[in-house]
Amino acid sequence: MTKELKTSPGQMPALVLAYIGDAIYEVYVRQYLISRGLTKVSELHKRSVAFVNAATQAKIVHALEGKLAPDEVDVVKRGRNAKSGTVPKNMGVIDYRYGTAFESLFGYLYLCGKTKRLEEIFALAVRLVEGQECEKEFLNDGEGFDEGKAD
Repeated sequence: MTKELKTSPGQMPALVLAYIGDAIYEVYVRQYLISRGLTKVSELHKRSVAFVNAATQAKIVHALEGKLAPDEVDVVKRGRNAKSGTVPKNMGVIDYRYGTAFESLFGYLYLCGKTKRLEEIFALAVRLVEGQECEKEFLNDGEGFDEGKAD
């Protein structure tokens, strides 16, 4: 579904970006798990929780440090500093803030149409969750994708 946005993604509030980013990231996770051949819903849920928790998302953001384009850094900072009013009881404030930063970035990239970059970042998430070491070639230090252009 493609609808023209009334506001550019870079001008949207970070929590709005996180709202859509949360949903899109969840779709990526579910699609990945199903593609791995998982068919039991209980196992799908158990495995997806490892991807979608704030602590994991915080690790992803930290792994991306120094690998983000300037517009991505701005979105991450805005997401991290956004005040949502609540913090779930089962997690720390810092992880929660970085989780929001990650979701903001994911939402921003999705709304900008940067599919290739989304896939690069999701591949990093998979490597972190699955316990695989991130290789240097994986992230392109901000090169290899067209900043500001849809993929």
